[in-house]
Amino acid sequence: MASVELQAEPESVGLSSRQLARVDAWRERLVAEGKLAGATTLVMRRGKVAHLGCSGLADLARGTPMAPDTLLRIYSMTKPLTSVALMLLYEEGLFQLDDPITAALPCFRDMRVATGGNRAKLETEPAHRDITYRDLLTHTSGLTYGFMNATLVDELYRNQGIDFQTSDRSLAALVEQAAGLPLIAQPGTAWNYSIATDVVGQLVAVLSGRDFADFLRERVLLPLGMTETDFAVPDAARPRFAANYMRGPDGRPKLIDDPEASPFLRRRAIASGGGGLVSTAGDYLRFCRMMLNKGELDGTRLLGRKTVELMTMNHLGGDLASLGTPRFSESSYDGIGFGLGFSVMLDPARAQIAGTPGEYAWGGVASTAFWIDPAEEMAVLLLAQLTPSSTYPIRRELRVMTYAAITD
Repeated sequence: MASVELQAEPESVGLSSRQLARVDAWRERLVAEGKLAGATTLVMRRGKVAHLGCSGLADLARGTPMAPDTLLRIYSMTKPLTSVALMLLYEEGLFQLDDPITAALPCFRDMRVATGGNRAKLETEPAHRDITYRDLLTHTSGLTYGFMNATLVDELYRNQGIDFQTSDRSLAALVEQAAGLPLIAQPGTAWNYSIATDVVGQLVAVLSGRDFADFLRERVLLPLGMTETDFAVPDAARPRFAANYMRGPDGRPKLIDDPEASPFLRRRAIASGGGGLVSTAGDYLRFCRMMLNKGELDGTRLLGRKTVELMTMNHLGGDLASLGTPRFSESSYDGIGFGLGFSVMLDPARAQIAGTPGEYAWGGVASTAFWIDPAEEMAVLLLAQLTPSSTYPIRRELRVMTYAAITD
């Protein structure tokens, strides 16, 4: 088990104890007001955990306290790990970022792009070019998510069951089915959050000749010591698995996924590289440490330094707001770019939030988030289980408070 504990006094790593105490008070207030059932916050700087706090309950019905070893659904915080898995194969020379994915996934040849029409007749045109590896990693592929409820193509996804979270079909079969539907934009022209990282998982499987879940476990998770991060909760860990909630009509948490009856208790035929993992604070911190160390952790080098630098720079040529209509987050995307699996801070003033150019981040739909700031040698984790993450602006609030804690 990747345990986590306090390792340093805040002042010894250039942080303010007084300001970090405000994080504790904020977290306790969110629980006391019934906004969150429970939450964990963690701040690491200069390789030392200087703040770790847990409030409330992981499971209201059973009175299980939120703890550093609580297992949580990290949903889209799976995406950076899947992206790392693909980049391991990039380092082996198996593809270039501007290569079309059709050599590995021929089902994506001759794609069509939706241009208008209605439910009775969707109008399309041929894709100007094939989807590339970089298109998938940066969410500029033209793929979408069915839950977006924004386009006619989204509706096709829903009607045809293109849902990597709930399907019991194989990863290969669902990817091939998705490839039979139109794109919502020409590849490379617009940023649209999508199933792209699930397609990345299938590329990992094809290029490696291995089952994607097995590859991720053996090449990424186990080398990093992330022994509790997986696509299903093992029997022995069930008492530590949190419940998932939404805001109920009375404003208090309403159960939407019981930890004793959750789909995450069984291993499904499909492993969602876009959102299928459960993890703990200690496990995900090890991933953050590896990234901060430019690809190395405890003597194990997972990625080369230049690969990490490539993944965490902006690949869009502008910010997210200029390349599409951002959806599914409480954060503005002015001043925010995107790398190969991570959002990237470009301009804190335009983003209207404290931060550092070059800081990278992402989060999950159940109110989990992380950000890594190489310039400040800092990583922050926020772990809760409230869906959707946009219910309250807790990510932005925590960002302000943690950056305000820097004293040097």
